Amino acid sequence: MNILGVESSCDETGVALVECHASGVPTLRAQALHSQIDMHQAYGGVVPELASRDHIRRVVPLTRHVLSAVGASIEDVDVVAFTRGPGLAGALLVGAGVACALGAARGIPVMGVHHLEGHLLSPFLCADPPEFPFVALLVSGGHTQLMRVDDVGSYELLGETIDDAAGEAFDKSAKLMGLGYPGGPELARLAEFGDPTVFDLPRPLLHSGTLDFSFAGLKTAVRTHMLKLGSNVCEQDKAHLAAATQQAIVDVLVRKTLAALKATGLKRVVVAGGVGANARLRERLDAECAKRGTRVHYPELALCTDNGAMIALAAAMRLQRGIDQPQRDYAFNVLPRWPLATV
Repeated sequence: MNILGVESSCDETGVALVECHASGVPTLRAQALHSQIDMHQAYGGVVPELASRDHIRRVVPLTRHVLSAVGASIEDVDVVAFTRGPGLAGALLVGAGVACALGAARGIPVMGVHHLEGHLLSPFLCADPPEFPFVALLVSGGHTQLMRVDDVGSYELLGETIDDAAGEAFDKSAKLMGLGYPGGPELARLAEFGDPTVFDLPRPLLHSGTLDFSFAGLKTAVRTHMLKLGSNVCEQDKAHLAAATQQAIVDVLVRKTLAALKATGLKRVVVAGGVGANARLRERLDAECAKRGTRVHYPELALCTDNGAMIALAAAMRLQRGIDQPQRDYAFNVLPRWPLATV
């Protein structure tokens, strides 16, 4: 069974073809991705209307590219999966509309998929896939969550952010430092040249006794330091502040993840989402988990960002287990806000 996955939740248009087998992990046949970074750079952030219009321009050519890459055609597709939520409403509607139109034209079923479930399951496309159960650290865009994952569709929320997410802390801090868009990767690059001990930044909720996160106070502290440094701040001081900011975020993410492992008694971690590509986070988490005999799994770097492969994969794994049945009436809606624990 071939599943075509369409992702359009924010500022990347992703399309992929995944082959679903009767048993075993589905395999990725081809994928294509278009990032809107260049378009949004002038505005310092994502402009929802521009994002939606660009998805309209990109999704059909990307679909043709994916199919032609493996010598397939739309007639070879058995199910079309799309991101139903969470995300930007207009952007989600583009992917949902195209997917349902393709399904109706072919007379094949379609399936709405949870964006975060796609991220959570994306490491299963790697050469060394995880095994259930595991603790998942989801650090994607505006989401920072710790989940206990017993199987596909069996998710227990352990903790989440009560204000800014880790990704937002990276991006907003970078903007306060005058760095380019997207801010997170720019801050991480600058942090390589800084000393994280020069500036003392808070680690909110680090000792709260809960598995919840808070990063709004960290952003405020970065702003306070930037105001003290003034308009003529030198690049070295910026590098020190970037290093301190990254260190504070990583400290919280690692400490809370280790606490989740202790609370659940599990010995396996999956890290997924855009912040999961951060080299410092991977380095620290690998080192701490190695001390405890715990395995850590990450998606391939190309699958950390939003992509169609993870959407097709999530649909395939749910179909394998008989959790969902794809729809054939082609009526659709989208869910800009959609808690993963309710899936």
